[in-house]
Amino acid sequence: MKQFFRFSILVLALLLPALAMAYDFEVDGICYNINGNEATVTSNGIYDEMFYVGYSGSVVIPATVTYNGTTYPVTSIDEIAFYSCAGLTSIDIPNSITKIGNFAFGDCPALASIVIESGNPRYDSRNNCNAIIETADNTLIAGCKNTMIPNSVTSIGDRAFEGCDGLTSIVIPNSVTSIGNKAFYSCDGLTSINIPNSVTAIGNNVFESCPALASIVIESGNPRYDSRNNCNAIIETADNTLIIGCKNTMIPNSVTSIGGWAFSYCYSLTSINIPNSVTAIGNGAFEGCIGLTSVDISNSVTSIGRYAFFNCEGLTSINIPNSVTTIGSNAFFWCTGLTSIVIPKSVTSIGDEAFMNCWKLTDVYCYIADLSGVSCGNELFYKEFNGDYSGRRLHVLQGTADAYRVDENWYPYFGQIVGDLSIGDVNGDLEVNIADVNAVIDQILAGNYSAIGDVNGDGEVNIADVNVVNDIILDKIH
Repeated sequence: MKQFFRFSILVLALLLPALAMAYDFEVDGICYNINGNEATVTSNGIYDEMFYVGYSGSVVIPATVTYNGTTYPVTSIDEIAFYSCAGLTSIDIPNSITKIGNFAFGDCPALASIVIESGNPRYDSRNNCNAIIETADNTLIAGCKNTMIPNSVTSIGDRAFEGCDGLTSIVIPNSVTSIGNKAFYSCDGLTSINIPNSVTAIGNNVFESCPALASIVIESGNPRYDSRNNCNAIIETADNTLIIGCKNTMIPNSVTSIGGWAFSYCYSLTSINIPNSVTAIGNGAFEGCIGLTSVDISNSVTSIGRYAFFNCEGLTSINIPNSVTTIGSNAFFWCTGLTSIVIPKSVTSIGDEAFMNCWKLTDVYCYIADLSGVSCGNELFYKEFNGDYSGRRLHVLQGTADAYRVDENWYPYFGQIVGDLSIGDVNGDLEVNIADVNAVIDQILAGNYSAIGDVNGDGEVNIADVNVVNDIILDKIH
């Protein structure tokens, strides 16, 4: 399943109709633009109803092409010329080609053979590797499902294997020192990856939208990255940041932060336990994890980044721990399954549209006592088209409801604002009694902490919280 929110694809979908039709002539099924005395291979503009089809089958680009009596050398391949050509199976490129544009072969899932004619001054397909390599710097810029990366390659370029759905595994040789941004982006069939210890630079979103990826191993001895404790993840050793995860990742207790987009569009991820060592969840860390149904956020986390759980439609409830002070913009945007959320009193900043488009959200439990100390962005919650908010309730601390009823960041989104929360009411029955003492003890024993269980607000749930609840009960008696 491809992700619904894929910005680059949406942009290209808008641009392709204009770009695809803008060719000067066609010969033998290949479209060209004239650039001075030279010809450039470009998109062919073929559509099946609304969808771009592009080139299919085996394509052999000639070294020269004749049009209206003039012969042009074919010297370049345009940007996105073969982008999203689902039926393209092989491409032969002549030695006259000296320029290949960006994304020329991204998202071609059936592509199995790539050949650069020998003698090309800029590119090669050495060792029958089924790839395009920039000869001068030994960078592999385009691969396919049958690529065998030669030992002489030193880097894998940006988006080199994007959309290679047929790619199931790949061996990265010891010669490779860097892997570019989104190098294996949207490789739906990729199940495992082994990185030799020579790799010291890994780009952003390298394995984004690889739902089948189940095994990630960094070879021992790597000076920058590791996969400690067989965690099936890539961790930056120096700062203990998990930068890439997969559906089988077990976050080690030594990890202190989850990096930006570490699990983005990992559709197969269903649950994740965030250990007490983690203090920050980065921007887009779990964006598009539509299969995620539960997440245990530890009470060590202080910040939840922008888009952290964007489009996690499987989540039904979120209990943010008392340690969290910042909820980033769009953090829970488009969590369409979310029905309730607990916002602890520790929160001092909530970004724009943090809970926007959470259509099913009916109950928000907010323990913030003083709104003057909270920075709120625009449109925190979903706006009903018909303006009917009667089914959505905001639960706040006793004595604070009036403040919420006049605050423009809160009152426009709720049909009811009720002051029914009490500090110490851990089990949520609207009373503070011995049952709440037991509820705190149960959380301590189970290691399943919540913001409500952290009665004293110190970011931990322990015997101190039991004592606070006891004190509240005694105060009521006296």
